[in-house]
Amino acid sequence: MVRNHKDIKGLSQEQLDPLSYAVAERDRAVIQMVEAALKSKQVLLAFQPIVQAQAPDRVAFYEGLLRVLDASGRVIPAKDFINEIEQTELGRIMDCIALEKGLRTLAQQPGLRLSINMSARSIGYKRWNRTLKTGLQRDPTVAERLILEITESSAMTVPELVVSFMSELQAKGVSFALDDFGAGFTSFRYFRDFYFDILKIDGQFIRGIAQNADNQVLTRAMLSIAQQFDMFTVAEFVEAPEDAAFLAGIGVDCLQGFYFAAPTIKPEWERRETHARSA
Repeated sequence: MVRNHKDIKGLSQEQLDPLSYAVAERDRAVIQMVEAALKSKQVLLAFQPIVQAQAPDRVAFYEGLLRVLDASGRVIPAKDFINEIEQTELGRIMDCIALEKGLRTLAQQPGLRLSINMSARSIGYKRWNRTLKTGLQRDPTVAERLILEITESSAMTVPELVVSFMSELQAKGVSFALDDFGAGFTSFRYFRDFYFDILKIDGQFIRGIAQNADNQVLTRAMLSIAQQFDMFTVAEFVEAPEDAAFLAGIGVDCLQGFYFAAPTIKPEWERRETHARSA
């Protein structure tokens, strides 16, 4: 039976479009959770090592990954909330906090090299730029130890701005990593202009690569591109010894994934300091 206009007008949003309503409610709940974590200062970084492919016992650098604690104290990774906040000011604030915490860690650990994720949308955000400028001025060694990671999809929202921004900071010693490469967004017209220092191959091509001939071909192609443009390579989501061996064999520079270590909010330098204090 077809409802008349009066019947439709009286329906709730949930009754009219239950899927959209459910998605909106989920997004609202996620945003409220992140806002509550910010208000209570329950935002932190988890650190995951990126190891040398030819010497996996040696860490090349760490990635600082944003985490929040929900009301029950659970650690919530950024992947569970970043899509909902990415295009909002909340996303810019979280970028600022990640950068602040990353710069503080670099200042406290003079031997550390650390990558921090950012959105291209934060390039024009005053607080983020002020945070970066202050951190670089406070410690002259930080710039050469800081890596800023920009996802492939984010970089392509404002490619010209990203190119200009990278050029300015690379002159000061900061390095840049193109994250999630292969996800399908990069225009090769812009790729030639980006001059990223590090290319991180998206994990969808890496999981199970030792047994996947298609992903082997695609990864070799991405590796060839990186080598042509003199870019350091990192394979993400390495989860098995046979995959690590294959990637090292084809010439990938570094490996990142649960096979080596999960992200932790208690990195090795904190454990060493705790042990020294208790000794």
